[in-house]
Amino acid sequence: MDTSPPLAAVFLDRDGVLNIDHGYVSDPARLDWIDGAREAVAALTRAGLRVMVVTNQSGVGRGYFDEAAMHRFHAEMQRQLAPLGGRIEAFYFAPHHEDAAVEAYRVADHPDRKPNPGMLLRGLADSGLTPAQAVIIGDKDSDVEAGRRAGMPGYLFPGGDLHAFVVEVLGDRVPGLK
Repeated sequence: MDTSPPLAAVFLDRDGVLNIDHGYVSDPARLDWIDGAREAVAALTRAGLRVMVVTNQSGVGRGYFDEAAMHRFHAEMQRQLAPLGGRIEAFYFAPHHEDAAVEAYRVADHPDRKPNPGMLLRGLADSGLTPAQAVIIGDKDSDVEAGRRAGMPGYLFPGGDLHAFVVEVLGDRVPGLK
């Protein structure tokens, strides 16, 4: 018998999970969704879960684009999710990198930069949730490791259809997820 509390939140990595990782993508015109990503967010939203994004964005720190460009990209994601009934509750980002061109972001091992759990812990605190009520889905070992460090399960998305993957790994814990 599963004694886990009901799942209340899903943290998703961004590049490689929600959108195709073209490398430091920030232009909304270059938003190309992973197959099934919009449908996955919509299904999670309909199931009453909080969907939050946790994303390393060293492109900001490296000076490739600014925070405003990243926020415009996130706004476009929300705009394209809305017609399907999907919503991302919050975007957490870590612009830090040891080689950052922007001095304020030049940090070797910032607590927010995955595999560190800072963004996840902040999302849990902001939502009043415990790690047992959340999971993370990412496409890199550092995503799963951040989840482990935060005390929550992590799932490594191998590519393909995100909606099918979400149903496969979370279907038993989320009644009505389809």
